[in-house]
Amino acid sequence: MTENTQQTPASNPELPTQYAPAEVEGKLYERWVERGYFTADAESEKPPYTIVIPPPNVTGALHLGHAFQVTLMDALTRRKRMQGFETLWLPGMDHAGIATQNKVEQQLAEEGKSRQDLGRDAFTERVWQWKDEFGGRILGQLKRLGAGLDWSRERFTMDEGLSKAVQTIFKKLYDDELIYRAERIINWCPRCLTAISDIEVDYQDDDGELVSLKYGEGDETVVVATTRVETMLGDTAVAVHPDDERYAHLIGKRIKLPLTDRTIPVVADTHVDPEFGTGAVKVTPAHDPNDFAIGQRHNLESMTIMDERGVITVHGPFQGLDRFEARSAIVAALREQGRVVAEKRPYVHSVGHCSRCKTTVEPRLSLQWWVKVETLAKAAGDAVREERVELHPKDMEKRYFDWVDNLNDWCISRQLWWGHRIPVWYGPDGEVVCVGPDEEPPSGEGWTQDPDVLDTWFSSGLWPFSTLGWPEKTPDLKKFYSTDVLVTGHDIIFFWVVRMMMFGLYAMDGEVPFKTVSLTGLVRDEFGKKMSKSNPNAVDPLDWMDNYGSDAVRFTLAKGANPGADVPIGEDWVQASRNFANKIWNATRFAMMNGATVEGPLPPVEQMSATDRWVLSRLNATVAEVDALYDDFQFAKLSEALYHFAWDEVFDWYVELSKTTFFAGGEQAKVSGRVLGEVLDVMLRLLHPIVPFVTDTLWTTLTGGESLVIADWPADSGFRDDPAEQEIELVQQVVTEVRRFRSDQGLQPGQKVPAELTLTGTALAPHEAAIRQLLRLQPAGDGFHATASLPVAGATVALDLSGTIDVEAERKRLTKDLGAAEKEKAQANGKLSNEAFLGKAPDNVVDKIRGRLAKAEADIERITNQLANLPQG
Repeated sequence: MTENTQQTPASNPELPTQYAPAEVEGKLYERWVERGYFTADAESEKPPYTIVIPPPNVTGALHLGHAFQVTLMDALTRRKRMQGFETLWLPGMDHAGIATQNKVEQQLAEEGKSRQDLGRDAFTERVWQWKDEFGGRILGQLKRLGAGLDWSRERFTMDEGLSKAVQTIFKKLYDDELIYRAERIINWCPRCLTAISDIEVDYQDDDGELVSLKYGEGDETVVVATTRVETMLGDTAVAVHPDDERYAHLIGKRIKLPLTDRTIPVVADTHVDPEFGTGAVKVTPAHDPNDFAIGQRHNLESMTIMDERGVITVHGPFQGLDRFEARSAIVAALREQGRVVAEKRPYVHSVGHCSRCKTTVEPRLSLQWWVKVETLAKAAGDAVREERVELHPKDMEKRYFDWVDNLNDWCISRQLWWGHRIPVWYGPDGEVVCVGPDEEPPSGEGWTQDPDVLDTWFSSGLWPFSTLGWPEKTPDLKKFYSTDVLVTGHDIIFFWVVRMMMFGLYAMDGEVPFKTVSLTGLVRDEFGKKMSKSNPNAVDPLDWMDNYGSDAVRFTLAKGANPGADVPIGEDWVQASRNFANKIWNATRFAMMNGATVEGPLPPVEQMSATDRWVLSRLNATVAEVDALYDDFQFAKLSEALYHFAWDEVFDWYVELSKTTFFAGGEQAKVSGRVLGEVLDVMLRLLHPIVPFVTDTLWTTLTGGESLVIADWPADSGFRDDPAEQEIELVQQVVTEVRRFRSDQGLQPGQKVPAELTLTGTALAPHEAAIRQLLRLQPAGDGFHATASLPVAGATVALDLSGTIDVEAERKRLTKDLGAAEKEKAQANGKLSNEAFLGKAPDNVVDKIRGRLAKAEADIERITNQLANLPQG
């Protein structure tokens, strides 16, 4: 438990009768920021704890995925701050090359202009203006959520410092021969007019066509099949397996390519599967990665047949047609010549689409800049294998290794104008000069800078150290690197995590960029379906924050956060979390008005009741449990533990069991008031990282302290009282069983019933007044007639239900229900004993009937007991 700060709480707390988040959250957040609670001190002697936020796109708006991860990061940093760490949670944004350029190009299109109309410099200036006017709204939305970010250190991937870091590492990689320029097959987006990386391609099953074509003449005929007929204009070979006897006579010969005046060779290559299709494949080195590899092995010509917009550039009849128009036209021409052997439509196959604009991607031979990843990727893999970096949950390691151990060289150039321009200059005589940040670029006639910009992920790969001032040796870099935890979705292990690992280890002399990677799942709707803007299940978290408060949204997300697993969320769950926040407010307010206090030290244990000792024992056990779960990133479990401790144990049991003590007054009421104050103090501290607004408001009123943001995190004092816990468990058993009986008999919760309690010789005796209060049991009095007797927990509770229920009507109702349950049991037994039925019925149907049987048997037992307990006579 925490040491009491000896603040002076309000003796009669001035709290509104109802909690209104909208009236609290905005003002409270401003106060936290103004007082500098989130600002880290690089000169502090406290141990550091660092998290850098995954930088949202400058074009972005807060969605539930952001809110989810931000809630977890905020909880981690708030707890560490309370634990005495110098905590830095660093905010910032990514310039989002393609996404941002698309936004501004759309804006220009509405004006009837294009970026070419403006020119590069004017267009870039226009993007900066857009960024200043419209970009970054998500940062304000993070404040709405309560994110305790150090706004004094906000960074942007194209600010001056980060741009210097990008140029520095490019130069270093170039000098170390880890960056090179080469012509390779890349993924090209004809809409965005740029190369995109493999992981920026979304594959989906599309309806296409598979066309089988006949190449050559007579005995020198080969049939090939393709889904991209238009690319046959760029074929420079047909390949067969060297051991395929069907084509042995053709290997090394040249055959006629239809619709052209060219002949192409037949080559033997082990890449070809002789069992697939006809065993022969067309080879288009400039428009297919596998064909490019075959072309390299056989020194084949690479013919580019379409331009950057996917328009055919060769062969007169089809020149100028879009690739899809050309596909139909070429099939028609081949069909007319009798070259089409077979056509299959629709032919469902996997097709790559640009992840941003959804255009079908075109494999294209292109001169691009590449990072040679072999040594960098090995270092990134070794850091995890050697446990210098922990992936959490651990079963994510397989996905990580599958990717990092098979990583291809990374295409880092993009044919855009918005982004970090490649710092390479070309001279008039073929010179190539890479320029560092402190070097002057070459000048004079004929010198030009490379027009391409770097992949957005190149700069965000530097995020853990560039944001701290690298390449300068800043106090921030010295204090806060390596960062402690990276919280991110498992879907961007490949986009971002691996690249930060490669660059961090390379730039920081083998020091890892983060010690732990906590991988989360994706937020889905309550039915487990993916949320999408195009679907009606998409939710704006700002709407939920407006309706239910930020604490409710945060608590709902944290309760769903099982490591690595997707998070289902529905509005009903947010409403339940709002109810929890209200319960905290109402119960704490009631407790403070009825004696709860933090003034003075805790009373000696011998002065406490068993109920007091029980709740303190449970409090310390909860502190220990929550600490262990935080350290294991088990947010869902720790949220559940806090929920059940607060609602069930503190409010529903301790406060209720102590009401008779508080109402009686006296010394024991003072003792219990101090215990309750301690429990509330610690409970609010434990809850604060996840539900910061309501807890801070209540805690400052209860304790008079400045803010929970800078309060101490609770510590487990080690106090446990097993006898007290066992004693209160007996009380709970009695109350729970009698409440269940009352409900079965149709009694209203507040309906009073005469009763005799036989508690002699048990640990229950001191709790008789509390038990009677909780169960609405009146003294037996004259004329008491026990119509039901319940033995429970070593005690006996005798109830007089005469006059409280219509016994005959209740007996008729229960008898009818019993008959229905017995009929259900008989029907289920009949089916389960029928061998013919069991032999034909699916397993799920049989399981369903077994479930019906089990329910019927449970209903029969329950109703029989209820009938037996009805008053007689």
